[in-house]
Amino acid sequence: MPRPFVALSVAVSLDGYIDDTIPERLYLSNDRDFDSVDALRADCDAILIGAETVRRDNPRLWLRSDERRAARVAAGKPANLVKVTVTRSGDIDPDARMFHHHIEAGKPLVYTTFEGAEKMNGRLNEVAEVVAIAEEDFWGALLDDLGRRGIGRLIVEGGTHIHTAFLSHGLADELRYAVAPLLIGQVDAPRFVSPAEFPGGSRRRMKLIDATVLDDVVVLRYCPKESSPTSAGS
Repeated sequence: MPRPFVALSVAVSLDGYIDDTIPERLYLSNDRDFDSVDALRADCDAILIGAETVRRDNPRLWLRSDERRAARVAAGKPANLVKVTVTRSGDIDPDARMFHHHIEAGKPLVYTTFEGAEKMNGRLNEVAEVVAIAEEDFWGALLDDLGRRGIGRLIVEGGTHIHTAFLSHGLADELRYAVAPLLIGQVDAPRFVSPAEFPGGSRRRMKLIDATVLDDVVVLRYCPKESSPTSAGS
């Protein structure tokens, strides 16, 4: 089975952060951007976030729009997407909201290493399907498994480690990058990606697909797998 189309979606500050260090959640997007992301989710079959995002934000991972959920049902799909998370350590709370809200598509999937699965010791079995994967080609094997499950389109919403992994392994087909008019500047705040060896290095330019202004947020869409040479300076 083919791997799913992978769309990364992230909102960042002007200085490249995805959150601050204040305990209360920081909302970088505005209402129009949230609705745009909801539309992107509605076109996908599964949604993936990392365990750190589960611990920090505890999201439900559902479609906000009643109309979009109804349209999916009319098309013979579950009202909401298959929920997916990744944890190498096995440190994830079975009471997290993603396991108990809007699970029309079945039990959420938890991908981990064999060591992580051993540490979980079955404590997620009631609320999720745990899938253990060997460390070698972990991310490619994850996508292969989702493809076998019939997932054609996957939206990935972070956090830092997850975005870094998909981009550094060349597994992202599209990047939706929403820029908010904020400066965070906190050295310990999480950024969009961590230092890594990305395909093509610093001289590779992604292909810009679209740029859209949604009130005070600018949404840039790129194709990470297409590139052009760095323009020479005059």
